Amino acid sequence: MPIQTPMLPARPVRLIVAGLALALTASGCAQLKGRQGYVVDPVLTTAITPGVDNRESVEKTLGRPTFVGQFSDNEYYYVSRETRQLAFARPRPVAQQVLRVRFDPAGNVVGVDKTGLELVSKISPEGDKTPTLGRHRSFFEDIFGNIGAVGAPGMAGGGGSQGQ
Repeated sequence: MPIQTPMLPARPVRLIVAGLALALTASGCAQLKGRQGYVVDPVLTTAITPGVDNRESVEKTLGRPTFVGQFSDNEYYYVSRETRQLAFARPRPVAQQVLRVRFDPAGNVVGVDKTGLELVSKISPEGDKTPTLGRHRSFFEDIFGNIGAVGAPGMAGGGGSQGQ
């Protein structure tokens, strides 16, 4: 006796396939979250007090800094940044905090400064060319522009009568 398998109607099968395709397509557009640098703890960052803390207590409280000042070691910087990225787009900063702890020569905390996204500058290069001052020459002017200029009279190293 032959076994018969029930046939599914074509419409529900098409809906299931379309739903799966839509789910796969939409999952590629999910937003990616990123975090870079120091993980900020507001309780610990507000605990640093000028005149009370020193270099050693700051390192015990906040940990080693992200980087130390470039010209002297009297400044510690703790940098934190959160980014969001949609599919294949470039990540864009959503939140940023830079905590700067300044020390006096004896190593005591003099000041604590916090900045955020307001100091982030956006750099937008102009395509694949760097704008420069001077003449704008075409491709052929660049190639053929010096023909006849080498060895011309009055030019340094030229073939004219100089110094006679």
